[in-house]
Amino acid sequence: MLVESMESKEIAGGVILRPLAAADAFALASAYTDNRAHLEPWEPVRPESFFTTEGQAERIDGLLRQRADGAVVPWVFEAADGRIVGAITLSGISRGPFCSSYLGYWVAADQQNKGLASSAVGQVCRIARDTMGLHRIEASTLTENTGSQRVLQKCAFEPIGLASNYLHINGRWRDCRLFQRVLHDHAPVP
Repeated sequence: MLVESMESKEIAGGVILRPLAAADAFALASAYTDNRAHLEPWEPVRPESFFTTEGQAERIDGLLRQRADGAVVPWVFEAADGRIVGAITLSGISRGPFCSSYLGYWVAADQQNKGLASSAVGQVCRIARDTMGLHRIEASTLTENTGSQRVLQKCAFEPIGLASNYLHINGRWRDCRLFQRVLHDHAPVP
């Protein structure tokens, strides 16, 4: 799975979807700092080090090691001015009879309602199907995150249930709506 060697692709409004790189630490720390209040209701409580270049460098190093092991594929959204304005990740990649993964993403506050999330989710689903051979992708949203639910439904994800106390977000256990998208019905590649 050579996802890191894939070409960058414009997803909407001049924003490029590209694989996360080690050199992104400063830009990603800036993006998380700029969007801290915007993302806080939807994310786990983050230590102060998360918002630093050093903290992001350490985090990126871990993600790139997991990518090399085939467990995670992280991308960023890069605006024309070089700013990172979002990210999307396939994690928990499983092969064999499950052949599935989890999807997570975020978009900067100043880039909302421009089609970035829908375009990126659609592109990542194509990569997961055509390049990675995954059968299924699962995503979850907090029950009140109707914007993200609309993105998933627009991208052919179907609701599959409600999970009580599913994720520890913003300091407490939260209920989530679960979604899945079945990408194909081929047998897994041995």
